[in-house]
Amino acid sequence: MTDPLGQSQVLPYIIGLSKQEIKFTVVSFEKKERYEKGKRIINEVCNEHSIIWQPMLYTKNPPIISTLWDIFKLNKKVKQLHKQKQFALIHCRSYITTLIGLGFKLKHQVPFLFDMRGFWADERIDGNIWNIQKPHYKWIFNFFKKKEKDFLTQADHTISLTHSGKSEIKNWNLTNIAPIDVIPCCTDTQLFNKENLNQAQVNSLKSDLNITEKDNVISYLGSTGTWYMLDEMLDFFAVFFAKNLKNKALFITQDNSRPILEIAATKGIDLSKIIIVSSKRIDVPSYLSICNASVFFIKPLFSKKASSATKMGEIMSLEIPVICNIIGDNEAILKDVCPQLVTRNFSNEEYLRVLDELNYISQEDRTQIGNKAREYYSLEKGVSQYYKIYNSILQID
Repeated sequence: MTDPLGQSQVLPYIIGLSKQEIKFTVVSFEKKERYEKGKRIINEVCNEHSIIWQPMLYTKNPPIISTLWDIFKLNKKVKQLHKQKQFALIHCRSYITTLIGLGFKLKHQVPFLFDMRGFWADERIDGNIWNIQKPHYKWIFNFFKKKEKDFLTQADHTISLTHSGKSEIKNWNLTNIAPIDVIPCCTDTQLFNKENLNQAQVNSLKSDLNITEKDNVISYLGSTGTWYMLDEMLDFFAVFFAKNLKNKALFITQDNSRPILEIAATKGIDLSKIIIVSSKRIDVPSYLSICNASVFFIKPLFSKKASSATKMGEIMSLEIPVICNIIGDNEAILKDVCPQLVTRNFSNEEYLRVLDELNYISQEDRTQIGNKAREYYSLEKGVSQYYKIYNSILQID
């Protein structure tokens, strides 16, 4: 909950559902350093909305054993809480927590929602987190692929982030599969709304970053690791810089800046063209508003069929054009709003084509981008979908 993802993709939904008089107990694992920095804020938000928060410290090492230990702790904690509260429904985010949800349904007949958040076991392979050539990782992968089928058939409802992911699951021809709804990574369209920007703050940020009205800026938002193609994005920026001396790149990330600059240096990029900032979530819209467009390339891997980039809805909500590759539902989402900015390959020629197309993006195009974000990524719509699913599971009219 103290991670940026928890604050964008967990808390807003729970707050919205709490307003529908649903009582939540949230059990989360927290990284120690972030927990110490962010616990006060999260506690205040939870108390304001009558959400009971039960944080536990995440165990990172040693590999495998630490995860088993966390699963044991989680199961014990949920058992204790269930004795006190008699949960009507367990909402499981991703696969580890769904092990607990499945167990509670089989032992205590408590219904559970499998909020899968992507093909987790395949992500571990695609992201080189598990080496399937090693017998223990191969066994773990096979275990979770089997459990994945159990989750899909035993759950009372399943949430996929993408239609692409849902279609892939349908192709598996599982029997007695739970109903599947698609809810992408939704966006707080009030926070990411250009009408709500503090223009004085935006101007101050521009001044601090030495960005003038003549500068053309393209941003990158978020983590640069695992799934994101930093090499290719820096190649894209190299082409962008070559077009005009006034062009600049703004990386809005909490990652260490050194790898970005080191790779850029190997490509002969002028490092003065790259600006790297770390931002609180509340200030991200102001940083993004400095930019004419935003870019992200995700590795085109099997597991990414089921991925929804949180940043996409946030950027589009500010009426900022998105330059991205074909992955998940990206192409389908952008087909009616600037599909010409979707890259077909990772070549300099393609980057030049996209950058040329960017020159012809009109204010009308930008308005359509914002409208599409509000239609597709609306947090209110996502909360409404979850509410209907909860009622369906619990058979409440």
